Amino acid sequence: MDQDKFIFCLEAVPDIETHTTTEVVEHLELLAMNQGVTSIYKTCDTIEGLEESLGALLYDDHNFKDYEIIYLVMQGQENSICIHDYYYSLEEIAEIFEGKLKGKIVHFANEKVLDLSNDEAQYFIDVTGARAISGYGAEFDNVSSIHLDKVFFSLCQEDDDLIQVVEELHQKFYAMCKLLDFRLYY
Repeated sequence: MDQDKFIFCLEAVPDIETHTTTEVVEHLELLAMNQGVTSIYKTCDTIEGLEESLGALLYDDHNFKDYEIIYLVMQGQENSICIHDYYYSLEEIAEIFEGKLKGKIVHFANEKVLDLSNDEAQYFIDVTGARAISGYGAEFDNVSSIHLDKVFFSLCQEDDDLIQVVEELHQKFYAMCKLLDFRLYY
């Protein structure tokens, strides 16, 4: 691979005015130091904040094409995300970012169960232009997906073939993939 691909992480927090270093930030920093995977981290506490952050990345960052993974760390349910006690369906999110995520992998941490029908996943991909959507079918309050997320991100750096990436992820960390029910829709 000629150039690295970057990660844009957006984490939903109760209040963006309160600055805390979350587990996600610490692990993204480790990923950058240990494996050279560059990321940008932002927080949001409203749907407008989500839209504004992704919009700024899309329109203001001239390296947007280098961001392969949009990493969303937010709570929610099967087909929705929760920001500041409001639920937004992935269809609504898709419409907000219509055509703006071309070629990106949208990856959800296991704070939100990702359980989509094939039609729901295909709608999100078709409307946003995303290459794939991934996440986990199981949520555990005491087990974070961050370690598996880091491996997934690192493997995406090495290989453009998502099927190969997922196969290698399962070969190396089968028990964790099974426990958290890693899913990829493409």
